[in-house]
Amino acid sequence: MCGLAGELRFDHQPADLAALERITHHLAPRGPDAWGLHSQGPMALGHRRLKIMDLSDRSAQPMVDSALGLSLAFNGAIYNFPELRCELESLGYVFYSEGDTEVLLKGYHAWGPELLGKLNGMFAIAIWERDHQRLFLARDRLGVKPLYLSRTGQRLRFASTLPALLKGGDINPMLDPVALNHYLNFHAVVPAPRTLLMGVEKLPPATWMRIEADGRTEQHTWWTLPYGPRADELNLTLDDWCERVLDSTREAVAIRQRAAVEVGVLLSGGVDSSLLVGLLRETGVQDLSTFAIGFEDAGGERGNEFQYSDLIAQRYGTRHHQLRIDEHQIIEQLPAAFRAMSEPMVSHDCIAFYLLSREVAKHCKVVQSGQGADELFAGYHWYPQVDGARDPYAAYREAFFDRNYADYAATVQPQWLIDHDAAGDFVREHFAQPGAAAPVDKALRLDSTVMLVDDPVKRVDNMTMAWGLEARTPFLDFRLVELSARVPGQFKLPAGGKHVLKEAARRVIPSEVIDRKKGYFPVPGLKHLQGATLDWVRDLLLDPSQDRGLFNPAMLDRLLSDPQGQLTPLRGSKLWQLAALNLWLSEQGI
Repeated sequence: MCGLAGELRFDHQPADLAALERITHHLAPRGPDAWGLHSQGPMALGHRRLKIMDLSDRSAQPMVDSALGLSLAFNGAIYNFPELRCELESLGYVFYSEGDTEVLLKGYHAWGPELLGKLNGMFAIAIWERDHQRLFLARDRLGVKPLYLSRTGQRLRFASTLPALLKGGDINPMLDPVALNHYLNFHAVVPAPRTLLMGVEKLPPATWMRIEADGRTEQHTWWTLPYGPRADELNLTLDDWCERVLDSTREAVAIRQRAAVEVGVLLSGGVDSSLLVGLLRETGVQDLSTFAIGFEDAGGERGNEFQYSDLIAQRYGTRHHQLRIDEHQIIEQLPAAFRAMSEPMVSHDCIAFYLLSREVAKHCKVVQSGQGADELFAGYHWYPQVDGARDPYAAYREAFFDRNYADYAATVQPQWLIDHDAAGDFVREHFAQPGAAAPVDKALRLDSTVMLVDDPVKRVDNMTMAWGLEARTPFLDFRLVELSARVPGQFKLPAGGKHVLKEAARRVIPSEVIDRKKGYFPVPGLKHLQGATLDWVRDLLLDPSQDRGLFNPAMLDRLLSDPQGQLTPLRGSKLWQLAALNLWLSEQGI
């Protein structure tokens, strides 16, 4: 788990090492243990290392194999690297390190892009082919590890975070009006390749890109997620699916314990994180730490779910840590949390993950987290609405979108207004793609391959890596993801959603945490804006020095006059969404 960066020149000039060094060192929180640079003519790679697999310098990066003519910088973790290493050794390759990095280097030499389909893990990879003078970039199936790109006629730069890329200079930080439309409508989700900045893109998940020294580029989607059971699964019962889901989850948890000595779990007390604790105990993990966070009550809404996390911690005898955060700490730490974001995120979970990660990093380097289960197994409230709708797209939009076009048009100033419903068009086109016939599967595919990537997954990566903490997400194991897509909706939707996962979990954890009302990391103070928090948001939006000409003053007045009454269909604050964008831009110096 680390941070990577690089530059490839197209103009026959040497790579700009000063710019690359600035970018690389901005990634220091992601890789506090070591760093390195490697340059070769028009190409240079930078790396910051968090030592998890093979603590020796033999796995230092960038890794260079002169005999093979390859150089590599890599961010992530490959869980099945021992098996791949044995396969490569049978082909005659000799290894000098013990980790997963060298397996990637030699695996690419052996199999080229076909290597990607053999990998079980999370990764962003950059490989320079010396003899062909070309660069290979790739990202994992679910986009767990990020990769941002900036391209001009003279060069391509890339980095693990957008803020780091900005440190290299030579980027126009102008906002992209289409991306702004996505941000305001699609719950702050800006689908790849766009980012909020016109001068920066992100490589889409499950995609590789090959760039020649003259700038010619080839791009390929190397994995897709089809929905619906296979022919031999059509007659499976709920019990059959439960058994398969539990076995696959068990394997995903176990394989993520490789090279993890001190183990932690982000424990909300819900079924997903509780199941991880139970399965870790099954694998024989004894010294298990669990971490829960709670906030002050606000608007009549409780700010913690300690009763459920305490139940699991006591049941399994974990070393449990409760973190209680008051309003003052939220306001104090929000700027730092937004500084750590590659793109602005409005989910209240962000500050929870940021502060929780700060605490967890004091105790361990690796933590397991339950992200993905809701998107894979239909845990959200809108899935039944979509499944029973005559127009699935319309039902999804009504439940998930923060604004309609008219509301969006009234929110932005005229120079930022686009004449079409970009976010709505994107979702409609995604629903129309082949590979997901059932209405609920269309919504699940969108959420699993787009929304999950650019909200929950990005949130976990950004907030944990801000503290040099490696987060492993078993529910995003590609084998479990592919299995979940084959489970029919009739086994997911009942009992408030995630039915098949809940029934599988009953074989491991107490029913009290399964039959409870659905929970999350609640931060009521950012939903029900009041008191000092509301004053802080008002100052952030009305300070003349922070006015970028983005928002219609009449809309700001309307929202500020009734901050508790202006909630989105997902029960988020429209006012907070605008403040969050302003805060992110300020913290990035834009």
